[in-house]
Amino acid sequence: MFVRKFTLRDFRSWDAIALEPGPGVTLFVGPNGHGKTNLLEALGYLSSLSSHRVSTDAPLIRAGATQAQIGAAVVNDGRELAIDLEINDGRANRARMNGSPLRRPREILGVLRSVLFAPEDLSMVRGDPGDRRRYLDELLCSRLPRMAAVKADYEKVLRQRSALLKTAGGALRRGTRSTDGASALATLDVWDGHLAAHGAELLAGRLRLVAELGPHVASSYRGIAPESRPAAIRYRSSLGDSMPPELVDPDHHWIRDDTELLEASFLNELAVSRQREIDRGVCLVGPHRDDLELHLGDQPAKGFASHGESWSFALSLRLAAFALLRADGADPVLMLDDVFAELDRTRRTALAAVAADAEQVLITAAVAEDVPAELDARRFGIEAVSTAAGRISRLV
Repeated sequence: MFVRKFTLRDFRSWDAIALEPGPGVTLFVGPNGHGKTNLLEALGYLSSLSSHRVSTDAPLIRAGATQAQIGAAVVNDGRELAIDLEINDGRANRARMNGSPLRRPREILGVLRSVLFAPEDLSMVRGDPGDRRRYLDELLCSRLPRMAAVKADYEKVLRQRSALLKTAGGALRRGTRSTDGASALATLDVWDGHLAAHGAELLAGRLRLVAELGPHVASSYRGIAPESRPAAIRYRSSLGDSMPPELVDPDHHWIRDDTELLEASFLNELAVSRQREIDRGVCLVGPHRDDLELHLGDQPAKGFASHGESWSFALSLRLAAFALLRADGADPVLMLDDVFAELDRTRRTALAAVAADAEQVLITAAVAEDVPAELDARRFGIEAVSTAAGRISRLV
């Protein structure tokens, strides 16, 4: 898989650009803050419908514009598809495929598969569980685009159920039996069923993914840091004792009934946690409360890993994602955002070996010499210039 051409309009610091990177290695060189990362961020957004830098869309639209546009011609096994995305200020985003409008932007998921490694990835090791859940869900939706709809449905139900819990809890704390409070309590069982159904499907997808991902993480880490402790990942579910233990076994062979078993376990844990949830006014059970545990030897990586070990683990997670997507049948586009400057010689060599074997690699660097010489790259210079419309990025 490779991007034959991509275009931007009013995305971040770029007012307009059309570029044909083609297969092989492409290097974007320029000072920090001049817009080179924005190019990879745009393609990453087209791949996952999210940014690795911000959680909202507003910063992606160039100052003074009301809409940003990203387009790409993606070649996969000789077949080319054109995808276009409009990111709108205050309105729903819109997408097209081969010029035809799509009902929802998420219908483009899976057309462009990419793996982006950036300095922000250190948060997967040192940050909150949300960073690790996001890593799993982006990879899951890239491999199985239908899971994006499952996740969206789960989040919709979660918002509704959270509102009901706050209403019910507020009524009980006031010692009143308001109509709203009674109605919320009466309908919680219905929303419990919806939450368990969507949550069990999302949880099953994550558990299967972690089982497949684990060996790749261990192998990647071993190649990067052979003298370090062995790396391992493990999924921790908020279902607690309700979780059937066999379903977290990496060697478990999944069948359709397993998702139904998870749904029943989910409902059981919701029943056990009902009063605590009402008291706190939040949903305490579900994939939104889960975590991907990272271990080095017998210790958790978070809090115990050195700076070098943390970088190695973050890199291993990305390389494992690349290996898993490649095993599905097509190389994802590998994007490396100014990371070689952060790595020592051993890690640079390991990353360069993977990059040299990938079908398409897009790299950013402030200094070209940071990129290993064995990566024979086509080079583009980038600079930012001041104009009447503001600071604009340009190819040089």
